[in-house]
This record gives sequence, structure tokens and C-alpha cells, in this order.
Amino acid sequence: MNRRSLLPLVCCFSFSSISWSAPATEAEQFLKKAVDEVLATSDRAANSSALAEKVRPILQRYISFETMARRAVGPGWRQFTPDQQRKATQLFTTLVIRTYSSKFTPGERPVMSYLAAVTPAAGRVDVPTKLVYQGSRYSVTYRLEQEGSWKITDVVIEGVSLIANYRTQLDAKFKSGGAPAVISSLEQSVSRPK
Repeated sequence: MNRRSLLPLVCCFSFSSISWSAPATEAEQFLKKAVDEVLATSDRAANSSALAEKVRPILQRYISFETMARRAVGPGWRQFTPDQQRKATQLFTTLVIRTYSSKFTPGERPVMSYLAAVTPAAGRVDVPTKLVYQGSRYSVTYRLEQEGSWKITDVVIEGVSLIANYRTQLDAKFKSGGAPAVISSLEQSVSRPK
């Protein structure tokens, strides 16, 4: 192969590198802004219940809870009525925010290091991080997708996807009792003491 025949290949590779890195940079900046807002808010919360309430509107701006709930339920989601989808999303949102807020002590900030973002497909970026909190180290990858703007659509902690974790539970509920069983299960989880 001569140099001239390599030129189109080099140009194509250069163009694709630019087009892939720009979304990764945008998504990473989006994530950093979300994390900064949550951390600033957590500094002002008195306890984990207050933290959950304070961060909820912030998280709803940055996370696509509807996408997460839909994927957590699986193929059965298409059989939910629009009202059941809204109810399931609302309950799922409350459950996720409450569950993860309870794992943090307000005012104690984790230390996060952002690693190189990966673009597995157009419109999707994975941002791996290393998190140190209360002396423990965690690998956390945030999966973001473009839904008009960037949104977080999954969080993978130590190799375990939040969506996959809930999918195991919610898909089984759907198979045993349809949408009412899923909603009932989410209602029970949300009504349990924190």
C-alpha cells in the first residue's frame, strides 16, 4: 500500500476520532456538573432523609429515571398502561434516590477521580470513575445517553449494573403478576422504613 492509498483511511480515522471524543467530553462535563451539584447540596442536608429530598430535583434533571425504570422492568414495560408507566417510574425514582442517599452521610464528601470516557456507540458514553468514601474504594461507571440532552441511564458499581440488579427483581414480579405486581412490589419497597 502506498502513502496515497492510506490518506483516505487516515482522514477517516482522524474525523471519527474527533466526532467520538467531542460527545465523550460533553458527557463527562455533564456528569461532573451533576456530581458537583449533588455534593454541594449534600453538604447542607441534616440527615439521609433530608438528603434524599434535597437531591431529588437535581437528580431528576440529570438522570433519566423513566429509561431506567423501563429497562429495569424489561420487555413487559410495553404492556403497562401510560398511567402504570408513570406510577412505576415515580416509585422507582423514589426507591433509587432513597436507597442510595441512605448510603451517604451528609457533609462527608467522597473523593472522585474521573478516568477516560469511552464511547461504545453513537449517542452513548461510559464515564468510569474511582470513588473513595469513608476509607473504602469503589469503581463506578456512569452510563450516559443523549436523550435530547445528555442523561445518566445506568450506574455500574463494582461491575454490578443498577438496572440489571433491579431487573432481576422486577422482571420476575412482572412474569408472576403483570404491571400490578411490579407496582405493588415498588410500593412495598418504598413504604418500608428507611
